[in-house]
Amino acid sequence: VLVGRAMGKLQSKLSFHTSKYRADGSVEETGPDRTVWQHSPVHTDAVTCVAALKPDLCVSGGRDKSVAVCSWRSGAVLRRFVGHEREVTKVTSALNSNRVFSASRDKTVMMWELHGTAGPSQHFAGHDLVVTGLAVSPDASQLCTGSRDNTMCKWDTETGECLGRATISRNLVTHLCWVPGEPYVIQASEDKTIRIWDSRELQVAHTFPAKRHIQTFCDVSQDGRFCLSSSSGCAGEGGEATLWDLRQTRNQVREYKGHFQTTTSCVFMPWGPGLTPSIATSSYDSTVKVWDQDTGGRG
Repeated sequence: VLVGRAMGKLQSKLSFHTSKYRADGSVEETGPDRTVWQHSPVHTDAVTCVAALKPDLCVSGGRDKSVAVCSWRSGAVLRRFVGHEREVTKVTSALNSNRVFSASRDKTVMMWELHGTAGPSQHFAGHDLVVTGLAVSPDASQLCTGSRDNTMCKWDTETGECLGRATISRNLVTHLCWVPGEPYVIQASEDKTIRIWDSRELQVAHTFPAKRHIQTFCDVSQDGRFCLSSSSGCAGEGGEATLWDLRQTRNQVREYKGHFQTTTSCVFMPWGPGLTPSIATSSYDSTVKVWDQDTGGRG
C-alpha cells in the first residue's frame, strides 16, 4: 500500500488526455501510454497493506480495522472481515489459497476463510507488541509471525498452536516473506540486518552483513534464488534497495540507489520469456522506480 500511495502521488503529476466516469463509481483515466483505473474507496480510513490473493483478487487491510477482498478488475468488494480491535498492519495469503491472514496492532493474527463465515476461523495470540511480520507456508499449513517485541513465532494454522518462539535482542521485525518451495523465511529488521530463518526449528540459518540503515521491507524472487531488501533514509543518504544471493554465496549482489528518502517497499516484478528481470521500489520521496535487476539501471 505504501507503493500504492507513492504511485498515487506520482500519477497525479502525469497529464492525461481524458477521464471517463462510469456508473459503478470508478474512473478510467487514459493517456498516450497507459490506462489507470481508480475505483471507489474500499476502506473508510488509510489502507495500510495489500497482497495478491488470486490472479484477479487482492486482499487489503486498513486503519479501519477491517480486511477486504476485492476484484482489482471491477473494484468490487467480495468479502469484508471485521474482528481486529486496532488497525491491520499486514495481510498475506498462500497464492491461490482460500485462506487470508491478517496481523494487527492489537498484537494478534487472524485467519479468515474466503468462502467461510464472516468471523475468523483461527486466532493467533502470543506477541506482546504490534505484529509487524507475517508469512505463510506455500501449503498454508504453517504461519510465521514477527513483532516489535523482538520475537518470531511459528504456528499451526489448523489448530492455532504456537509451535515455536524465538527471541533476539533488538530484533524489531519489519517484514517477513517465505522462500518459495523452501522451509526458509526471510526477515527484515530495524537492527539493520536481513536474516534467513529455518522454519523447521525456528532458528537463524544465516544473517547477512548489517546495512547502515533500518531494513524496511523484503521480497523473494519467484525462483527462490534472490532476496531483495529496502532501507530507510533521508536527504539522499540511505534509501537503497539491496539484492542478496540466497543459494550460492549468500552475499550482497547489488545495490539500487536513487531514492532521496526511505524506501518503503521493494518487489520482484513478474518475469517470463522475453522479459528483462526487473524490480520495483517505492519511497517517501513520492516516486516509484523500476530497475533492471541485473545491471541496476532504471527503466
